Amino acid sequence: MNLNYIQGIASKVKENIQKVVIGKEEQIDQLLVALISSGHVLLEDVPGTGKTLLAKTMAKSLDCSFKRIQFTPDLLPTDVTGINFYNQKKGEFEFRSGPIFSNIVLADEINRATPRTQSSLLECMEERQATIDGETHVLDRPFMVIATQNPVENQGTFPLPEAQLDRFLIKVKLGYPSKQEGINILKRFKENNPLEKMNPVINREDIVAAQDLYSKIYVNEDILQYIMNIVEKTRNHQAIELGISPRGSQALLKAVQVYAILKDRDYVSPDDVKAMVKPVLGHRILLNSMLRSKIDQVDIILDEILEAVPVPAEEELMKGIIHR
Repeated sequence: MNLNYIQGIASKVKENIQKVVIGKEEQIDQLLVALISSGHVLLEDVPGTGKTLLAKTMAKSLDCSFKRIQFTPDLLPTDVTGINFYNQKKGEFEFRSGPIFSNIVLADEINRATPRTQSSLLECMEERQATIDGETHVLDRPFMVIATQNPVENQGTFPLPEAQLDRFLIKVKLGYPSKQEGINILKRFKENNPLEKMNPVINREDIVAAQDLYSKIYVNEDILQYIMNIVEKTRNHQAIELGISPRGSQALLKAVQVYAILKDRDYVSPDDVKAMVKPVLGHRILLNSMLRSKIDQVDIILDEILEAVPVPAEEELMKGIIHR
């Protein structure tokens, strides 16, 4: 596997994003994990923390088609996927594609749309296709949905159902910047918006090539066992009503493979798994009714699970790596 090729692509995009976004190195890595593993991202945080800016900066770093959809209660599924309309001049129906037919789609404030409109994304995100009036249209590669939502505002919103959340490979939380980062943000945006001067640094072919290569990274049998032990714990934990599905365990494997590459390794380590557990599994877990309203309770439970699950012995891992 050409590890340097994927690392080079990731480094170019990361450096370009950091020309606009101050700090947030971990969150940028998480976006890169999703991009290279053909996954989708849910950006969740309070207003004004830079969710839309980060998504647009990522999109402008890629020489790909990009569309933004502002989700509102009156948005219809056809506004997302497209519609067959009757062309009177030609005397026949024609398909007018919606914004979902882009390489990078920003679904801004996704939880403001009705469940009916939200569900129009399910087939697109999972199967990379859209069925309109019985006809299936395949989406071009790469295809990535970056959705944003505000976790604290409930009025006029429709919480994403579990089936929708499960389509997102990763959930990214931005958080507030530090004091120094805040000063740097004021300086950077004082005179003009650096986003306007951004240029793409990689093209569509680069992304597709990376997406085809990353899965060849070595994963020891003990790492697979470690992942499944964590997943099994979520299914049997007394505080969890809905544990991790097979789709969730596959998502974690994809994420750790890319994350290992970003950390300059050609094999997956237990630290990669630990780093990806919360962003990949946290939004897929449904707590019981007693704990559901408590903030950050899922992270606390995942920390407990990581503490309880034995970590594979490094000696055994290294033997497997040497003899692969």
